[in-house]
Amino acid sequence: MGEQAARPEGWLVVVDLQHVFGEPDSPWTAPRFEEIRPRIRRLVAAFGDRVVWTRFVAPAEPVGAWKQYYEQYDFARQPPEAPCYQLVEDPGTAPVVDATTFGKWGPALADVVGEGPLTVAGVATDCCVMSTVLPAADAGVPVRVVTDACAGAGDDEHERALQVMGGYAPLVSFATTDEVLAGA
Repeated sequence: MGEQAARPEGWLVVVDLQHVFGEPDSPWTAPRFEEIRPRIRRLVAAFGDRVVWTRFVAPAEPVGAWKQYYEQYDFARQPPEAPCYQLVEDPGTAPVVDATTFGKWGPALADVVGEGPLTVAGVATDCCVMSTVLPAADAGVPVRVVTDACAGAGDDEHERALQVMGGYAPLVSFATTDEVLAGA
């Protein structure tokens, strides 16, 4: 009998794997969205019952600078149950944290994951992923970003976001899907 790999430590946070970021005709498409999905599925399987999904949703009424944001992206002024905001994968019984902000780190996510550690995958590396990773790390939660299971607005944006998050070492670390699954 072969040995089964041990479940990775902590929680997997899958950031915003939603139709609005994967549909080719969406203004918010992450070009490598479909490429990362199989890797995320492998990670989800490995983490088992320690997976949490997040969703970006529009607020009922934008306030402050969000008013101008939604003037620019008026297509996104849809209710949370709109098809564009649905996850592309079935979360099953895993918790789903909705937020009207790019960053998902806050009391709702912290209530699920506690002090972590966190392994983070999803979209977009240069927006919602980075906006989730940095506040979690700033709160003292160890965060590992799965570089090949994140997709940005483009390859250059993805690489720049990884470079910025790298400045937060050792609070933020990086691994590939295979490294996470191998227990590295």
